[in-house]
Amino acid sequence: MNELISRIASAAGIDEDLATKAVGIILNFLNKEGPEGPMQTIMAAIPDGQSLLDQAGGEGGGLLGGLMGGMGAMGALNELTSAGLDMSQVQSVTSELVGYAKDKVGAEPVDEVINSIPGLSQFA
Repeated sequence: MNELISRIASAAGIDEDLATKAVGIILNFLNKEGPEGPMQTIMAAIPDGQSLLDQAGGEGGGLLGGLMGGMGAMGALNELTSAGLDMSQVQSVTSELVGYAKDKVGAEPVDEVINSIPGLSQFA
């Protein structure tokens, strides 16, 4: 995970704690909204991916996760901006995470997830 978090923190100009939180939020969103097969492939390739999901609310997400889960991409964007990211940083974090995932599993499963979620392609 250190490689991914360091890469994202550097690209977005944020500290590693915020990068970790942002990756967790994005993975949690993708895990809820994306197709299961490609997401399993991606999650298996991300070191400590499940730990990041758990920190961000994981599968259940609690009350906040349940509320945000129904809001799709806008809910995830709200969570990211509430965590302290501006729009440029959100795009940097997302772009780096997508690039990392493509490096690890190839473009096909990543593109399948991105294309299956309305509004996501503008950030990826």
